[in-house]
Amino acid sequence: MAKAAQRSGTQRSGPQRTGTQRTGTQRTAAQGNGTQRKGTGPKGAQRNGAQRNESQRNGSQQAKPRRAAAPPPPAPEPAGPPAWLRWSTFALAILGLAASAYLTYTHYTDSALAGCTETSGAINCGKVTTSPQSVVFGIPVAVLGLAFYVFLVAIMNPYAWRSRRREIALTRLLSLVVGIGFVLYLLYAELFQIGSICLYCTSVHVITFLLFVLTGLAVAIWGLTPAARAQR
Repeated sequence: MAKAAQRSGTQRSGPQRTGTQRTGTQRTAAQGNGTQRKGTGPKGAQRNGAQRNESQRNGSQQAKPRRAAAPPPPAPEPAGPPAWLRWSTFALAILGLAASAYLTYTHYTDSALAGCTETSGAINCGKVTTSPQSVVFGIPVAVLGLAFYVFLVAIMNPYAWRSRRREIALTRLLSLVVGIGFVLYLLYAELFQIGSICLYCTSVHVITFLLFVLTGLAVAIWGLTPAARAQR
C-alpha cells in the first residue's frame, strides 16, 4: 500500500511540474510577443516609413539619367556700322595721311608740288604753301595735318570701329568736329586772304569733310556705343 501511494504521488507531481514548465514557456512567449508589438508601434512604423522613403528616393535618383551640362552662351558680338563704312573711312584716312605727308615733305625741302601749276591764277600751290597763313602758332599747317591723320588712321581702323567703348567713338567724332572747323578756316584763308587754292590742300579738305559726314552718320544711326547682339 505504501509503495502504491508513493507511485501515485510521483505521477501527480509529474503533471504538476509539466504544467509549471508550460506556464513559464507561455510567459516567455507572451513577453516575446509584447516585444514584437512594441517594435511595431508608432515609432517602429515611422522608422519603417523613413526607410521606405529613402529607398524610393535612391531608386528614383538611379532611374533618372544624368543630363549633360549646357554649353555656355556665345559671347555677344558688337553691332555697329557695316563693313563698307569701316573700311571706307580707313581708306580715306590713309589717303589723307599720304597727302599730308607729301605736303610736309615739300614744305621742308622747298620743292614744287607735282602737278600743281605755279601761276598767278586761282590755282597756285606754291603761293598757298608759302603764305603766312600756312603756319599756325609757329607750326606748319602741313605738320598739323600729318599729326591729325596719323591719329585718324589709328581711330578709323576697322577694329577700332568695332570697339564698344564710348570714349573711342566720342573721341573720333570730336576730332573730326575740330578737323572740319580747321578746314573751314583754311578755306577762308585761301579764298579771301591768299586769293589762290592748292589742289593738294583741297584734296585733304575733301577727305576730312567725307570722314566727318560718314562718322556723323554712324553716330546718328548706331550711336556712340554699338548695341550687343548674340551670335547666331
